[in-house]
Amino acid sequence: MRRVLLLFLDGVGLGVDDRRTNPFSNAALPTLRERLGLRTITASATPHHAAAASLVAVDATLGFAGIPQSGTGQAALLTGVNTVALHGRHFGPWVPARLRDLVRGGSVLARAQAAGFRCAFANAYPEEVTRPAQDGELPSDAPVPGARARKGPAFLRAGPPLAALAAGLLVRHTRSLERGDAVASEITNEAWRERLGRTTVPSITAACAGRNLARIALDHDLTLFAHYATDYAGHRQEMAPAVEALERVDAFLGGVLDAAGDELLTFVVSDHGNIEDVSTGHTRNPALGIVIGRGHAAFAGQLRSLIDVAPLVLDALRRGGGSGL
Repeated sequence: MRRVLLLFLDGVGLGVDDRRTNPFSNAALPTLRERLGLRTITASATPHHAAAASLVAVDATLGFAGIPQSGTGQAALLTGVNTVALHGRHFGPWVPARLRDLVRGGSVLARAQAAGFRCAFANAYPEEVTRPAQDGELPSDAPVPGARARKGPAFLRAGPPLAALAAGLLVRHTRSLERGDAVASEITNEAWRERLGRTTVPSITAACAGRNLARIALDHDLTLFAHYATDYAGHRQEMAPAVEALERVDAFLGGVLDAAGDELLTFVVSDHGNIEDVSTGHTRNPALGIVIGRGHAAFAGQLRSLIDVAPLVLDALRRGGGSGL
């Protein structure tokens, strides 16, 4: 059975081909362009099915007005539930408290584990941020009157770590990153070295990080990796950082694909638009959807909105990643 990789990119939409506003029109993206056979990655190019990969537009609005946000978008992507409808509106940046139990118990990770598949969350997190609550402490969103709450780091309320922590998979820390058995959310390890002072963590290229992710993914049935710097770059509303962010992701993906060969079915998906238009913040543009590997076109043809991601990943696991186009 082939393995499945779910590679989540925060804040990557599909916009128009405009070099003034769209970094996709300016970035050097050899991995994506080779696999897709496209000059640039835009909404008008979708749906597109090449020999090696498919590009599709993924609806992030889920039938609601307003600007899609990370909290409800990630929850929908990870669970297959229209969480915007459940919450009544788009919400972010964190998963709203009323949806956290859904993400904890109903994520693609939890459901894959319940079906007997071996799962991994490849992201490294500092060990100190995931320490167990002490006696008398509860998570900050626990509705227990009089309890002494420990307010954990806000970023653990993002969809991927929330799902991974509940599934017992947020277990890769400094030592794992040192060995190459985890991947930093930023892809390269510079933030760990410079901001956290973890100088024992090696400085690596994006391609090397991709090879590390491929090794993790080939040892598990389903692997989730989450990258957020694309959304951060989009919020800066500057072309150069946005181009750099996309080129880093492309090199990272190249490392994954070169190392994994034909052994992975890879879903590259986002939660909402942002980086594709540096003239503004979040957009109502469709989110990025790419499927790479044997059987990609069949899966991509069913990937229409955020709520399709989790069911398709689970179907890919059951079918062993598919066979042929």
